[in-house]
Amino acid sequence: MVRISSTPHNLSTVLTYVEQLSTKYRVAPDQHFEIMTCVTEAVNNAIVHGNKCDCSKIVEVRMLRQRDGIAVHVTDQGKGFDAERIPDPTASENRMNIGGRGVYIMRQLSNKLQFLNNGSTVEMHFRV
Repeated sequence: MVRISSTPHNLSTVLTYVEQLSTKYRVAPDQHFEIMTCVTEAVNNAIVHGNKCDCSKIVEVRMLRQRDGIAVHVTDQGKGFDAERIPDPTASENRMNIGGRGVYIMRQLSNKLQFLNNGSTVEMHFRV
């Protein structure tokens, strides 16, 4: 597990952690890319939207080997959100909007995505 304060500069600490565990778990390069992309999106969302870039708040990332793959949990100290209320970024009326694509990307690249703790934890599963 790695814990960082909520500043974008700390993302590199998380990516180093994921890199080390991906090597340990012998994750294939294409799957490694998918995991890194999803973790980057989730941590950025946790820092910016969950914790509002409040350096006194923590983002926690946990990557676990499971029988059928890898699970990644990203937890912030924010109030959470309702993932079902995020507009579809592929809808014609939303294509030009800035932002709003992180959850969509995580849904596309992970094998399973769910939000826990009122949306303050994202749990992603990857088959490896």
